[in-house]
Amino acid sequence: AGGTVVHINSGVAALAAALIVGKRIGFTGSSTTPHNVPMVVLGAGLLWFGWFGFNAGSALAADGTAVNAFVVTNTAAAAAVVTWVIVSWIVGKKPSVVGAATGAVAGLVAITPAAGFVGPMPALIIGIGAGVLCYLAVELLLKLNIDDALAVFGVHGIGGVWGALATGLFVGVGFGALDVGRGEQVLNQLIAIVATLVWSFVATSVILLAIKYTIGLRAEESDEQAGLDQSIHGEEAYTS
Repeated sequence: AGGTVVHINSGVAALAAALIVGKRIGFTGSSTTPHNVPMVVLGAGLLWFGWFGFNAGSALAADGTAVNAFVVTNTAAAAAVVTWVIVSWIVGKKPSVVGAATGAVAGLVAITPAAGFVGPMPALIIGIGAGVLCYLAVELLLKLNIDDALAVFGVHGIGGVWGALATGLFVGVGFGALDVGRGEQVLNQLIAIVATLVWSFVATSVILLAIKYTIGLRAEESDEQAGLDQSIHGEEAYTS
């Protein structure tokens, strides 16, 4: 669950949207300032906690599979946090708490498809890989001046691809069993990854282009400049 149907799908859809909708006014290819850093951290913590319910709860029983899924979920997320901070320290010289929160999500994304099939050591590797690959993907999109506003492709798309591939690479290592040849399993994972990438990108693009050339896809520039809270709803979140 998760890797292809949720994360690759949403990540590639977000990339298509970023390309077709276009950049926000004032976007310069660098990270925008978070609105509220404490809320980012709180949200990441709630997400991390809730993810246990999804991964461990998918066992539909309080058994060894559920316990393993719980442990590897936490292991991968923690490894991704540390890795993201280290890589951002090396590359950008400025590790941030928002980056750490983003790294946690990347680790959670990557471990999800493998949570019922790998043990703690592969989970550690999966988390480290997510921290490196997702950080580099986010930075690459910024360098390419693509406005993936919430890093959906960088974190969910790339994290989902890595997680789905890693499931084939590590299935049965430390937990569970491999029922087919590893090469065959990796091939099956690659087929699923490519099929999801192509389907999601094409289908999303068709839908967005149809909307763009019929009823319109984004706000007028003047409304965007004023802020959509004010131009559409006639109110602002803050009065000072």
